[in-house]
Amino acid sequence: MLITSRGRAEPALARELLTALRRTAIPFILVGVATVLTGLLISSVLADTWLGRRDADVPRRLAAHRTPTGNTLSHVGTLLGETITVVTLTALVAIVFRFAFHRWLEPVFIVLVVVSQSLIFVITTLLIDRERPSVPHLDESPPTSSFPSGHTSAAIACYGGVALVLAWHTRHAWLKVLLAVLGVLVPVVVAVSRLYRGMHYPSDVTASVLMALAVLLIASELVLFGRSVVTKPPGRQPA
Repeated sequence: MLITSRGRAEPALARELLTALRRTAIPFILVGVATVLTGLLISSVLADTWLGRRDADVPRRLAAHRTPTGNTLSHVGTLLGETITVVTLTALVAIVFRFAFHRWLEPVFIVLVVVSQSLIFVITTLLIDRERPSVPHLDESPPTSSFPSGHTSAAIACYGGVALVLAWHTRHAWLKVLLAVLGVLVPVVVAVSRLYRGMHYPSDVTASVLMALAVLLIASELVLFGRSVVTKPPGRQPA
């Protein structure tokens, strides 16, 4: 507990939340602005250029080579990045982190990353009105812009964030490598699945990757690692 200037005890959770928000608010706003500007550039300026035509050609090529097996696998890949999947997993992981590490730093970190990328995604879709690729869609089109890919950014924030925390808490090199591979592989599967199913252009996915990675790196540096210098995990033991 922290005693505030008014003489009241401030809960550890509130302290961690306030510290995380103070440190990341401005950087996250800048990431959001950069994402919106990128969307405007792609959807308005580059749409009729060679790059825009190649961007639109990829979904058509993928749609032309669909197979029953690919349809099934891409459906599973999409489920990994669905809102209900990410929200449920984030909530469960936050609870597990709280009991495993006996503090709020790790739960606050994972929730902050997932929620922040989601806010940037929602705001961007409200400002960027980009039609989805002109191919048969294997999923129902949500009432949001094609730009950016929410499934992709959510997968990076959730799976990448979990992998980062777990890798930080182990000293085994092989386990760090395994976690890194899984933290990268799952978002890649989600991104490819969204392209295959005709829901996004490559530029949508690329922008989402950059946005989510920026959020993850900022939160890691300013919240997770920055706070760990002052408050290391109590009783931290190598896995």
